[in-house]
This record gives sequence, C-alpha cells and structure tokens, in this order.
Amino acid sequence: DLLPLDVGEAWIEQINSRLPELPQARRNRYTRAFALPAYDATVLTSSRATGDYFERLVSKLPNEAKLCANWVMGELSARLNREDREIDASPIHADALADLLRRIVDGTISGKTAKEIFEAMWAGEGSADEIIERKGLKQISDLGAIGKIVDQVIAANAQQVIDYRAGKEKAFNSLVGQVMKESQGKANPAQVNEILKNKLG
Repeated sequence: DLLPLDVGEAWIEQINSRLPELPQARRNRYTRAFALPAYDATVLTSSRATGDYFERLVSKLPNEAKLCANWVMGELSARLNREDREIDASPIHADALADLLRRIVDGTISGKTAKEIFEAMWAGEGSADEIIERKGLKQISDLGAIGKIVDQVIAANAQQVIDYRAGKEKAFNSLVGQVMKESQGKANPAQVNEILKNKLG
C-alpha cells in the first residue's frame, strides 16, 4: 500500500512560482496593477514575448503604463508586422524604447517627433538621445523664445487674429500651425496654445 502523500502549502507555492503566468492571470494583473483597459491587456498578453517586452518597458517608466502600452501596440507592432518579425527580433530593445519615451515625458520632444526618432532607431542610427542631439530635434520649451515667434505670427496674420476674436476657432488652429511652422515643428505645442491664448486675450 502507498503511504498518503502529504503535499504542504510551501511545496505548492514553490511549484507555482516555477510555472509561467497564464495569459488570463497576466491580463487580470495588467488591468489591476497598471490600470490598463481590458483591450490593451488582451493585446499585450497575446504572446508571452509581448508581455515580457511590455513589462521590461514599464519597469523603466512605472508611472507611464498607458504610454508604454500605446507604443508597444502602436508603433512597435506596426513596424514588426510590416517586416514580419517577432517582438524578440525587434532591433529596438525595451530599454532603448524606454529612453525614447522618457524624452516625451520630460518634454524634450513631442510625440510626433518621437515617431521620427523611432524610425531612425529602427534603422540603427543610434540611441534616442544621440539622434535628438545629432538632428537637433529638441523641443523649444523656452517661453521667451516661443513668445517671440508667437508675436511675429500675430503681427503677420492680422486677419486671422480678427477672425479668432470674432469667434472663429479655425483661425486659432491656423495661428498655432503658423507658429509650429516658424519653429520648424520644435515649439512645445501645449505652450504655444497657452501663450497664443494669453496674447490674443
């Protein structure tokens, strides 16, 4: 006769800790721990490698889970699909992507510029910081410098200023576009909006 098998709690925990986390458990953890929508959690756990990449990324930017999710599901996935690559074969490691996203968060670059830098990183042109420096892509966040450009645009576009003051919102967007054009896309868009609104009254 066989002796009864005594399976202790500690043994069960030890075995469980060695097992890979099941997709459903991982999905639930993503919605809880990272406050991600169910859709995002499902996409990010569609493969173990995708989940691992996302977790590595979010470990570098713990307060930016949604931004990390958007980039993994958006730019990165699109590029991988275009080249029929798996995420493990991405030329941009999660740590390198984290460096790029950090520059959006700290206001060094805009989200639009980040996409341009991502393409350069994919092509092996260097790290995010190297590309920003080499191509002069740093966003202008100096209020004085932006203010001067705004003044020039207001002076050169009297009719649009009149239209905006008459309640035409499109005129404001056009003025923002002019400022962005004058700054070669480098002015911080949020600051442009704020300064323009203040100056136009």
